[in-house]
Amino acid sequence: MMEGGETLSKQTPWDWMTYPFSSVKTDGDLLYAASPGNGIYCSDESGGWQHISEQLPAELVVNRLQLNQGKLYACTNEGLYTFEDGQWEQPTHAVPCYQYKTSGQCSFMSTDYGLWHRCGDGAWHKVAYPERKVYDFLNVPQFLILGHEEGIAVYDRFTDEWADFPLGVGVTSLTVYQGHLLGAGEGGELIVGNKGGGFDVVSFGNRLVFTLIRHGRDVYACTDKGLYRIGYLCGQITMFAVKLGFPVTDVDTHDGQMYMATLFEGIQQMDLP
Repeated sequence: MMEGGETLSKQTPWDWMTYPFSSVKTDGDLLYAASPGNGIYCSDESGGWQHISEQLPAELVVNRLQLNQGKLYACTNEGLYTFEDGQWEQPTHAVPCYQYKTSGQCSFMSTDYGLWHRCGDGAWHKVAYPERKVYDFLNVPQFLILGHEEGIAVYDRFTDEWADFPLGVGVTSLTVYQGHLLGAGEGGELIVGNKGGGFDVVSFGNRLVFTLIRHGRDVYACTDKGLYRIGYLCGQITMFAVKLGFPVTDVDTHDGQMYMATLFEGIQQMDLP
């Protein structure tokens, strides 16, 4: 069993047959990775790995990692933790958190009690759907879009109205591809906006979609069978294989390289397709 502070080889970071990974983020030459129940690790430019979450509760579960202006944010089952200059800042609210993003001077986080918001260093406030778990969100010029435990909700800033779309499945990840709003269902479905004011819930046989990641114009689907790229086939949204053979839970890119968090094979690296 790995102890806190132990340095690890970049080629075989730790016991990769037993450590699953939920999130990976790159920050220049630094690489951060989270393993549910096992903590958060950082790989530096020398190739060594360091356990950086030994200060945090042992039962902490990391849902997502995010980076912003040199700070690492960990969305966890006990709130939003911040890591900077080797120190962790405790969350101001011990509310399970699933996503964190910024917009200008303001920050948003999705929680077990809806979407929360703050500006600058001010206090956090509930702003939408406090009665539902909100897993992900998109903040675009006209719309604020939520993926929650029952489907999708869309706020139109022009009309100042919410539209709710119950889908019979929780939506855990959101992105946009060529005008289509896409989501990942908590049962492994792909949610596709049909541009007609509704959504189709699509299953791809025995493939389960974990999350959707946008890089430039491309959208990647992390699945239990590997990594896919979203595209069109005969006018329909589909998935094209990029890297198969192991479950991929998250990806990030840096300097022409793609880094994949996997369930059984550590952090995998490949040239950006």
